[in-house]
Amino acid sequence: MVLHKDSCVELNDGHKMPVLGFGTYAPEKFPKSLAEEGTKVAIDVGYRHIDCAFIYGNEVEVGRAIKAKIADGTVKREDVFYTGKLWSTFHTPERVRPALEKSLTDLQLDYMDLFIIHNPVEFKPGDDPLPLDENGKPIFHNTDLRDTWKALEKCKDAGLVRSIGVSNFNHKQLELILNMPGLKYKPVCNQVECPIYLDQSKLLEFCKSKDIVLVAYGVLGSSREENWVDQSTPVLLENPILGAIAKKHNRTPAHVAMRYLLQ
Repeated sequence: MVLHKDSCVELNDGHKMPVLGFGTYAPEKFPKSLAEEGTKVAIDVGYRHIDCAFIYGNEVEVGRAIKAKIADGTVKREDVFYTGKLWSTFHTPERVRPALEKSLTDLQLDYMDLFIIHNPVEFKPGDDPLPLDENGKPIFHNTDLRDTWKALEKCKDAGLVRSIGVSNFNHKQLELILNMPGLKYKPVCNQVECPIYLDQSKLLEFCKSKDIVLVAYGVLGSSREENWVDQSTPVLLENPILGAIAKKHNRTPAHVAMRYLLQ
C-alpha cells in the first residue's frame, strides 16, 4: 500500500476514513492545553483524521484546535475526520444521545464523522466516569450491548454522526451486534490495541470477513502509564530489530512499525 496525503479506507456505509489518525490521549499528568497545540500541529503537517474521546477530558481543547484550523483556512470541516467515543457510563439507551450531544457541544462541531462504543464493558451509569466500590473496585452495570447499538443507530439517523462503530470488542461481542434482530447499520470498524508486539491477526481476519475495518491504536507502543504498564517491559520504539530496519531504509522506527501494521 502506497500512502499519500489523501489515502483513505472505504467503510461499509460508503464513507471514507483517512488511513492515518492522530490520537489525542495523554496521561493525566500532562496539561490539556498540549492536546490543543498538538492537534493544530497535526493538522498543519497533514493529518486529517483526529481521534479523541470523552474520557480523555480534552474534547474542548481538541475542538478549539480544529475550529482554529478551519478559521485560518488550513482545512474545511469536510476535510477533517473526527472520531469520538461513547464512554462506559453512557451505555443505557437514554444516555447515548445526550453523551454524543455533550461531546459535540464541547467540540463546537455539528456532527462527528465516527462515534464508537469505547469499551464493551459498562460501568454504573451516573456522573462519576469511574465509579468504584468501597474496596476500590469498579462498579459494573449490564445493559445489553444491542440496546446501546440501537441508540447509536438513532444518532446516525438523526444526522449527529455519519458512521458508527465499536472499540475493544472481541469477535463474540461483534457477533452479538451483527446477529441482532432488526440490525440497521453494521459497525464500520473495531478499534483495538495493535502494536507489533500484539498479534491481532485472528481478529483482523474475522473483521475482514464481515467488512469491518480493524483500526489499530497504540501502534508505536502505549503511553506507558505507570498504573497499567509494567515499566520494566521493553519500549517498543527502542526495539533493536526495528531500529536496524529503519536505519537500512533511512526511516524512523515509528515509520517501520506503522508500515508493518498497514501491510
